Amino acid sequence: MAGGSLITKIRKAFSELVAFGLVEDKPVRFFGAQATGCSPISTAVKNNTDVIEPQRPNTIARSLAIGNPADGPYASRAIRASGGWAEDVSDIEIVSAIQELAETEGVFTETAGGVTTAVTARLYAHGRIQPDELTVTCITGNGLKTTDCLQDCYEQNQAIRPRLSDFENFIEERSAVNEALRQLGESYVS
Repeated sequence: MAGGSLITKIRKAFSELVAFGLVEDKPVRFFGAQATGCSPISTAVKNNTDVIEPQRPNTIARSLAIGNPADGPYASRAIRASGGWAEDVSDIEIVSAIQELAETEGVFTETAGGVTTAVTARLYAHGRIQPDELTVTCITGNGLKTTDCLQDCYEQNQAIRPRLSDFENFIEERSAVNEALRQLGESYVS
């Protein structure tokens, strides 16, 4: 959650779908995710209040770093009224979750998606979401927006100019190296 508006709009959409008879009325719980370095809505939920205490953002999840969210009171209320919960996670957990999501699901998300992924794992670990429950998470940002957060996590290779011919040459060279290693009975997986 950044300003709190997305979760309130999703909750409103669920209510309208039920009101129009387009979906069956079933209990739906809403959960909020924030970075520990800027978690005013999560803090309000944990304190069982709609009062948002402004915070000075200090997190790599810059797209979520809204210290005084306009829709924060509504988001806190919506989460608590649904029987849901909110959590916040550290920057280290965010980076780890970005990597895990990319490695296991092939989805490269920005830091906001790392927050969502890490909080979802925590909610499962703490029993707030049960393994047999249908759970939907919203991953809304592409990892190419925040590659700086992964800068020290991987060995940097030589950059390829943004030209198709340079990319094709890179692929040909890599294929030739892999073929040579295959003939030697080894594999090169980088």
